[in-house]
Amino acid sequence: MSDSKFGFPDRQHRWRLVAMTAIGLVVALVGAACSGAGGGGGSSKTLTVAAVDNPQMADLKKLLSDFHSAHSDIDVKIVTLPEDQLRQQVTQDVAANSGRYDLFTIGTYEVPLWAKKGWIENLSPYISKSSDYDVNDLIPGIKTALSYQNNLYAVPFYGESSMLMYRKDMLAAKGITMPDHPTWDQVAAAAKAVHSSSTSGICLRGLPGWGEQLAPLDTVVNTFGGRWFDQQWNAQLNTQQWKDAVTFYINLIKQAGEPGAGNAGFVECLNAYNNGKVAMWYDATVGASNFTGDAAKNSGYAYAPTKVKDWSGWLWAWSLGMPSSSKKKDAAWTFADWATSKAYIKLVGTKLGWAHVPPGTRTSTYALSEYQQAASGFAQVTMESIAHADVTHATVDPVPYVGIQYVDIDEFQQLGDQVSQEFAKVIAGGQTVDQALVKAQALADAVGKKYKT
Repeated sequence: MSDSKFGFPDRQHRWRLVAMTAIGLVVALVGAACSGAGGGGGSSKTLTVAAVDNPQMADLKKLLSDFHSAHSDIDVKIVTLPEDQLRQQVTQDVAANSGRYDLFTIGTYEVPLWAKKGWIENLSPYISKSSDYDVNDLIPGIKTALSYQNNLYAVPFYGESSMLMYRKDMLAAKGITMPDHPTWDQVAAAAKAVHSSSTSGICLRGLPGWGEQLAPLDTVVNTFGGRWFDQQWNAQLNTQQWKDAVTFYINLIKQAGEPGAGNAGFVECLNAYNNGKVAMWYDATVGASNFTGDAAKNSGYAYAPTKVKDWSGWLWAWSLGMPSSSKKKDAAWTFADWATSKAYIKLVGTKLGWAHVPPGTRTSTYALSEYQQAASGFAQVTMESIAHADVTHATVDPVPYVGIQYVDIDEFQQLGDQVSQEFAKVIAGGQTVDQALVKAQALADAVGKKYKT
């Protein structure tokens, strides 16, 4: 008897609907069971990682198959970007809470600022569940710089200070011996002595950006006695110390620096040094890990040059941070754990060569005999430079901010970029140092006013 006259389907149709509903429920339950930890559906999760475009990240890409072999349920897509583009995209993404990335490389500048805003995840709870991570093995200064309220909010992929790298053979040909702790005057004299039509005396970053040109330039300003703000947040870029430092830096570029300096950042200087186009290079200590050929065989290493202060090297760590908006946090931590572990360091050494090992993150790295042999020329300079880099006492006179090659306030990302653009115009011959500093002072003064109240 049909029930259709009451508006219901007959029994046969009802049973068909029940069966189809049951099948759908089973499919849904199976799908849920396969989704795994960390949120997100599907039996395989895809993590999107935004990373700075440098040799260490290229090495990481080469070793992704090793990670996937151990974690077949997690696919990793690494998007590499130039430093300035990375900062812009990641900052926009994390501020908008869009969840575009599951992990990203950030530095000591961003971590405490973003942790305070709740933009990035506290990683300490994840670390406490990883019995073999050994957080106490992390180099103390790097660990502290990546912490907020005593919790780690990013884990270091590699850490660095800055140092002078030089070709011993090129300097020796001119009868020059570089001391372990050179002054900037000594470096400038050596650069001018070896400079020729085929080989530049020194490579110094000229590419605009607070993390590019201003990184080395700020260390010069610090050791010349300059500072961004006094303790009352009055801008200090119109001082003689700033004028002397900027004039020295730009004159050295023009007199003995690389051609096209306005477009030269870390990668460009590294390539020039590896290709024998420059005799010296003042930059990140991590640069030495990427030397090849004659550059690897004939390089000497000295501490960051000084003028007034005894130490002037910067402190930085490219690190993996997790946005709070990530829907795949457990999977993201699994990858961050692997990429910053003791085991990864040994994997890089055995598969890609011990000179490729990410430096400056773990004390245990420097106890490995293979690494000691591969990095014998620069390991000690790297470790001591990191140990002496004091983000709270980077300047001659006291300041109200933290940071060596940056001021750890939200506004510095824009302020630093704008100021560096003015110095880039000087390098290009478009204005004088005095003109650039007038504009830079006005930019810094507008920021300082916000903190006076």
